[in-house]
Amino acid sequence: MHNTRQIKIFIGAMMAAAIITAGYAGMMSHTVHTYFALAVLGMAATTSRMKVKLPGVNGNMSVNLPFLLTAVVSLSAVEAVLITCVSTVVQCWPRKNAKFNPQQMAFNLSMMSFASCVASLMFHAHWLRGMQWSSSTLGLVLATATLFLGQTAPVAAIVAVSEGKAAGQIWWGLAHLSFPYYVVSAGVTTIVQAVGSHLGWGLALAVFPVMYGIHRSYKLYFGRMAQALNSEVSVKAAGAGA
Repeated sequence: MHNTRQIKIFIGAMMAAAIITAGYAGMMSHTVHTYFALAVLGMAATTSRMKVKLPGVNGNMSVNLPFLLTAVVSLSAVEAVLITCVSTVVQCWPRKNAKFNPQQMAFNLSMMSFASCVASLMFHAHWLRGMQWSSSTLGLVLATATLFLGQTAPVAAIVAVSEGKAAGQIWWGLAHLSFPYYVVSAGVTTIVQAVGSHLGWGLALAVFPVMYGIHRSYKLYFGRMAQALNSEVSVKAAGAGA
């Protein structure tokens, strides 16, 4: 009962943070990129269903991150938040015969909205614009780091509250498994920006096959890791039983 109350308080705090930051972004954002935003939205929503189960952790990783990063660095904060929210709903919508969990949806929406909004505001910060050539690179690094912390830290916290485990240990497990993918996603986003600025955004979105390949690779890798963990647990259980 105590954990249930704490979970509700935590989700409420996340929702409040998301609403405040999204409202601020709405006042700061004025530019609209209709066709590019729709194209990024389509790719983000499509790849959001390409999920990978993280071994040893109660969570999944979606391969839509490069498109969310592209929205953060190429579109306004409001557009980035809208794309993130739609793709999150698509990602978290239960499959056939699965039960809809409104608490889980509210947490995921608020967490993802808050992370993408802060990342966008960070990338478009005025103090970065004065750094000339390094502003774009530093902005992408900061945006990626913000998304990384904004997504992994709340997940670790909510799991720690619900399961009564140490948040730091859970976060380290998430960070250890997902950090390389954030680095890869930053690289893919850089390619999208470079190709899009020279050859048009339509060709830039041709990175979809690349993301599908990464999804398959991660699925195989994490699948083998999960099998190894299960085998290790089975061996320990057998040894204890003997």
